[in-house]
Amino acid sequence: MEAPRVVVVGPDAAGKTELVKRLRALGYNARSCAQDHSYVPDMWQRIARPDFLIYLDARLETIGRRRAIDWGQQRLDKLNARLAHARAHCDLYLPTDDLAPPEVVDRVQTALSRAGILPDQGERTYDSMDDV
Repeated sequence: MEAPRVVVVGPDAAGKTELVKRLRALGYNARSCAQDHSYVPDMWQRIARPDFLIYLDARLETIGRRRAIDWGQQRLDKLNARLAHARAHCDLYLPTDDLAPPEVVDRVQTALSRAGILPDQGERTYDSMDDV
């Protein structure tokens, strides 16, 4: 049986990397997108056709603080529109600002379990799992 394909997108780069590592260790065929276009999760539904699509988010204020960015109202409005679009196209939308990595993994595992997406317990190979 093939491991369930899980794709993690969104602006929380560190969170995506950590979650993918943990999901792979659990037996999922997990990958992430490190590019800014990961804000467009419907693209992943068309191209990668994952079994489960996760959008890890951080509040725009948090991202701005981390990157020393002053968004400006017009850009902030566009980014908020993208976030609304993301919420509509993901299987799990998870804000991560106030969550520790173990809490993120726990919430994702709970959502995967509720959706019936169970990890592969057999031999694990990750030939096609490089992040893009």
